[in-house]
Amino acid sequence: MTKAATPMSFLSRLFGMKPDPREELRPLWHSVVATSREPEWYRDCHVEDTVDGRFDMIALVLSLVTLRMERSEDLAPRTGLLTELFVEDMDRQLRDSGVGDLMVGKKMGKIMAAVGGQMGALRTALASDEDAELAAVLERNMRVSGEAPPMALAARTRALANDLAAQSDADILAGRLRA
Repeated sequence: MTKAATPMSFLSRLFGMKPDPREELRPLWHSVVATSREPEWYRDCHVEDTVDGRFDMIALVLSLVTLRMERSEDLAPRTGLLTELFVEDMDRQLRDSGVGDLMVGKKMGKIMAAVGGQMGALRTALASDEDAELAAVLERNMRVSGEAPPMALAARTRALANDLAAQSDADILAGRLRA
């Protein structure tokens, strides 16, 4: 019994193209975006429901997923591929919103520096059991209204980090982020 060839596999063989290794992570990327859009982040945790607030949420969920992937020998080498999907999507979003070609690179550099800084701060804050420390990190890195420090946001962020830690590598790759 033979497996039916897909058009892409035929073209790949015909032109010697290798499959895009990022495609394996696309379900995970879509889950990162879907998780960042959950209404509870905005309604209960007071993240601003604006373009900037939604970007902050994508960056937060991406950071948590990346930190989880770093703890896995199998997933750690793939964090760069997930980051590439993020960059591709943000690049497209910037261009669609009217940012010119010359500015996209500069804006992407700033975005990546911010995400990297946030990841470092989250890594430290999540190692502590103190939600106040995590709330302080989130207050510096997120656009939130309402309570200061954002304790509800810290609690929900820690819960997502714990859910991610409980998931198997296969579940993470499949985009199942919660237990």
